[in-house]
Amino acid sequence: MAGEHPPGGVTSLFSGGGKFFHMLRSCKYCGRVHDGKTECEMKPAEKKQQSKATDFRSSAKWKKKRAQIMSRDGYLCRVCMTQDEETKNKYVTTGLSVHHIEPLHEDYELRLDDDNLITLCAACHERAEKGEISRELLHRLARGDIF
Repeated sequence: MAGEHPPGGVTSLFSGGGKFFHMLRSCKYCGRVHDGKTECEMKPAEKKQQSKATDFRSSAKWKKKRAQIMSRDGYLCRVCMTQDEETKNKYVTTGLSVHHIEPLHEDYELRLDDDNLITLCAACHERAEKGEISRELLHRLARGDIF
């Protein structure tokens, strides 16, 4: 049957003497033929493998603990409440999150420890992640040593 391709989108290219040169396949994502060096733009992005930390953040235990920490901290950014010179407002109540002072990837065992968790606004959270707010200060605030 002239002009038909074998199943699976495989096309064989032969020289005049019937010698096999190259095998091409149609792309399973777009149906076109690409050279072996090109990745099809229709190929879906690979999903990141979920880490233990990612699984933890979606757990009921974390959601419950996060709510407890926010309640303990009065639904306010603990750093802003200290009137830190970098903060603009004393009582920030929006954009809050609970920060792990010792990151999960460094000490997973502290993931639910009250003294390792603190409520921060987005600006202070970013500063804490960059190391601009010392972990020592954050631990003292979390323990209630500083009001």
